[in-house]
Amino acid sequence: MAHDKERRKSLALVRTQTMERAQGHAAPIQFRTLSIHVTDTHRSVKDGGMPAYGKERELKPTRFWKGKHKEDDLVAETDFFSAVDFHKLPESEINLRFNSDPTTGLTQQEAGRRLKANGLNTLDSPKPNYLKMILGYTFGGFCSILWLGVITFLICSQPPLSPTPNVTNLALAFLVLFVIILQAGFSAFQDFSTAKVMSSILDMIPAECHVIRDGQLVKIPASSLVVGDRVHLSLGNKVPADLRIIQASNDTRFDRSVLTGESEAIEASTTATDDNFLESKNITFMGTHVVQGSCVGVVILKGNDTLMGRINKLTSGRKPKKTIIQREITRFIQIIVALTVSLILIITIAWAAWQHRVYPDFMNVATLLVTLMGCIIAFIPEGVPVCISLTLLMIARRMRENDILPKALSTVETLGCVNVICSDKTGTLTENKMHIANVAFLDYESTPSDVAANLAKSAQSPDQLPQPDDSHLSLSLRQLQLATLLCNNAKFDPETIQLPLAERKVLGDATDSALLRFAHQVSNTSALASSFERTFEIPFNSRNKWMMTAHQGSRTNPQVIKTLFGSNFMDANNTAANEKDDMLVFVKGAPDVLLPFCSSFLSATANNGPQPLTPEWAAELTRIQQTWSRGGKRVLMLCKGRYSPYLAQHNLTMAGSSTSNAIQEELTRQGLQELCILGLVGIMDPPREEIKETIRACRGAGARFFMVTGDFGLTATAIAKQIGLFSTEREPHTYENIVDPNLSTSGHGYEKVHSDDDISLQHIEVGRPYFREGTSLVLTGSDLAKMSPGEWDLVCTYEEIVFARTSPEQKLRIVTEFQRRDGVVAVTGDGVNDAPALKAADVGVAVVSGSDVAIEAADLILLGGFDAIPEAIRLGRLAFQNLQKVIGYLLPAGSWSEVWPVLINVFLGTPLTLSSFLMVIVCCFTDAFPCTALVMEQEEFDLLSLQPRNSKKEHLITSKIYAQSYFFIGNVMTFFCNMFFFLYLKESTGVGFSDLVFTFGNLTDKTKEKLDARQITLDEFNGNYVNTAQCVCFVTLVILQWGNLLSVRNRRMSILQADPFRKQRRNLWLFLGILASFLVAVLVTETPGIQQVMLTNSVPIKYWLLPLPCALFVIVADDVRKLVVRVFPRSILARIAW
Repeated sequence: MAHDKERRKSLALVRTQTMERAQGHAAPIQFRTLSIHVTDTHRSVKDGGMPAYGKERELKPTRFWKGKHKEDDLVAETDFFSAVDFHKLPESEINLRFNSDPTTGLTQQEAGRRLKANGLNTLDSPKPNYLKMILGYTFGGFCSILWLGVITFLICSQPPLSPTPNVTNLALAFLVLFVIILQAGFSAFQDFSTAKVMSSILDMIPAECHVIRDGQLVKIPASSLVVGDRVHLSLGNKVPADLRIIQASNDTRFDRSVLTGESEAIEASTTATDDNFLESKNITFMGTHVVQGSCVGVVILKGNDTLMGRINKLTSGRKPKKTIIQREITRFIQIIVALTVSLILIITIAWAAWQHRVYPDFMNVATLLVTLMGCIIAFIPEGVPVCISLTLLMIARRMRENDILPKALSTVETLGCVNVICSDKTGTLTENKMHIANVAFLDYESTPSDVAANLAKSAQSPDQLPQPDDSHLSLSLRQLQLATLLCNNAKFDPETIQLPLAERKVLGDATDSALLRFAHQVSNTSALASSFERTFEIPFNSRNKWMMTAHQGSRTNPQVIKTLFGSNFMDANNTAANEKDDMLVFVKGAPDVLLPFCSSFLSATANNGPQPLTPEWAAELTRIQQTWSRGGKRVLMLCKGRYSPYLAQHNLTMAGSSTSNAIQEELTRQGLQELCILGLVGIMDPPREEIKETIRACRGAGARFFMVTGDFGLTATAIAKQIGLFSTEREPHTYENIVDPNLSTSGHGYEKVHSDDDISLQHIEVGRPYFREGTSLVLTGSDLAKMSPGEWDLVCTYEEIVFARTSPEQKLRIVTEFQRRDGVVAVTGDGVNDAPALKAADVGVAVVSGSDVAIEAADLILLGGFDAIPEAIRLGRLAFQNLQKVIGYLLPAGSWSEVWPVLINVFLGTPLTLSSFLMVIVCCFTDAFPCTALVMEQEEFDLLSLQPRNSKKEHLITSKIYAQSYFFIGNVMTFFCNMFFFLYLKESTGVGFSDLVFTFGNLTDKTKEKLDARQITLDEFNGNYVNTAQCVCFVTLVILQWGNLLSVRNRRMSILQADPFRKQRRNLWLFLGILASFLVAVLVTETPGIQQVMLTNSVPIKYWLLPLPCALFVIVADDVRKLVVRVFPRSILARIAW
């Protein structure tokens, strides 16, 4: 029954028992070990709880057919680790199970056999379905419609629809096929660029490792590891697989932050410390690091079977989310296809119901099909997908220049919509360079520089050891310095030991590194450190939350320990246990953890020995701790005590046990008795210099900036105030204010928290999150576990929020809750535990120094500092702005002006003013080059001064853009193109528009007389002059697009205010694009081969010049419109302006 209940827990990843116990008691999370999970186990029991968080899923049998649910995979992974028992087995059983000799390890022959049978020790990346990708490239988007054109042109080029093979239709089929290949090529290029970025992501496994093979310690590639190999690890090594530790030094510790996000290292053990495989400290996992000591482990899981591999599989196995720009492009395609189908239906119905009956010789079935395909080609802007790809590619290149690496081009624009940013604290908002900022005894506060000055004043030389006649303050400071130096497992990298202190690399965790630097900063420690010998150690662990070391005086300088701490302390010259001499014990830990064990404190002012720790002095200690915490510092307390080997030996003899565990228990019992407080240190992780401006810029861009951290609420709040995340000095709201809104009016200076009914509808815009400016809130992980949907509604109305003591699953929940309330969320993370939140976010941002699983789950990778985020938002908005300009440029000619020749031909019965071939050339060639130049446009105004785009209302293609492109610019261009078509015919043949309208191929006798007067046959008119007139229309359209190009680059400003020559908006690529389009037009109209096959002709020079003033008219007309919009911003014209 209990087992079934455990299996029914709805887990997305593995939830550790330690975390469950902490949250089950609704206590603040003091320490996270392996918290790889994405959904809460302890949910709110309030009414209205969301099923996604409040309901447990019934266990279903795991299915192995194609359609199995992803949830079944998640449960299967959970069940796998719950069944693993490697951590509980003794070493002999491990050796037996894996057939591994404890002395000689595996033989090379056996290792080779296992490698061949089980494969390499590598993580699999998602394997692409190339067939599906190719089909998507060739039939996705507009290509599916264009294939109809290919088939239709092929059919119409051969009998029976064509009496003789029609070379023109056959060439059109191949031209449209080339367009399809071009679009598919650009889509493939997008995916190729993404794959190229991702090719260097999966680098979780170290290159080489040391193993025992045939009794020899050899170095092999980590990818060649097999199950049963005995791996030797030392300081700085990266764990190459999941290992069962069988030997370890006393100080071996692992950094699991890549999995848990915790900066505190975990000590190693050779025996099981927890029933949960993931919690037991005799197991170390792939991707973690050895930060202290050395050990030997047997490979129990490798490659995809490891915890890292399973997380990678679950993360990469999720269906990729569609980006906002992908949804916008899909919407655009749907609109265009719907309009195209509507036009086809109208033309087909008109042909069947009216035209074919009245004018049976004008348009036969073959001509109808070609006309319909011409309508499709005309109305579909084939160049849009290509130009969108180019736009995103150019913006992505700009991002890379700003140390931002977008993994997929489609993600680039999404940044412009981001309205919520959830950021880590350590290493993102702060420098991750901890140092001691404050030092205090209970009756004396100081700084490291003052401590150094005091010690230098009392010493005659830098290397002088403490003397009995030194001042009491100096001796007290020496004791504190020794505690930071000796109760410490960090050490300087030998390769950097000659560098100045600030530049030396420290091997060890961040806290010990800060203490080590402090000890060396205040005075020379070489002689002092050599005066003590460490005899015992109890490393920091999640259960005790303190570290203890025991010391005796050295053989060379036995007097130092007696000078500083008293005469009855042991030294190496006299190690015989006796009743009088004790060992010196140092303990460090959080004040609230060690305070119950303390009975006295070292006074810096009173020289008559330790002072009793009265309630008044305990209150003073609490005051110092809270004051420092409010300043963003982490507070550690250092204490001293005693350990009597004589008494320990007596107690162990009485107990009948002298094992190492028994000795450690005795050391713990004695060492924690009546501790004397040496002092407090305040550890500061300074905020990044640029982060304040970064937050200001993000807020100015309309994005709320939240901190999501595992740190304590008080420290996180202090950091938030320092960096400007909390913009006022008022105390932020807490969960109590959410539960009882009436508390909000007392003492905080805020207005009452609104309920849903209180919020005025005039403040709410669909698709844009509502929040109250200047409001701030602090919530802890235990608060989140209790919250109902209604409370989340209130939380999401705050502008400034710090989420403290949060677990990975809660980070994911924060993302999803804001997304449910119209938030477009960007999340930063660097650990494996961040991968689910990064994957779920609209934009996942990983730092390049983070874990590879996090990098793979993210959309953007920061190669530099976090201050690149505002620039990324700016470029994302610029991408959207330029995309709108690109589409605004393409639609008038590539869609509207091309469909009218078809409509005029069908309904007015005149010759087709623009051939299908020339339509394709405009869409895919002459427009493509100037369009590429638009991609290079700079911002017209400060894009960070705008609010984020409302993705539910402010679309890539809007009715305003359609109105501008179709009814204004499009109509102007349509008029001039068709005017010059008929003008050329009038001048060349004497036949004008009035002579051709409603003729439907049956010219009147009067019209034929005009042709006869100029000795022009009907075949010459239809086969030469009409073709030339079509080329005149084509050239006119190309040149008019030059005017549209220079106009559309400015949405509000005149070309005189923002010309392409001055530096601020300089874009000389425009003229290169114009030149390219001109050359294409010349190539199409002047090349004999193209003229013969595609029925084009040379255009008289006159008709190359006449459109130029018309292009100028397009610029002037649009500038007049912009002027009206600027001068009369509330006018009707301004309201419909794009």
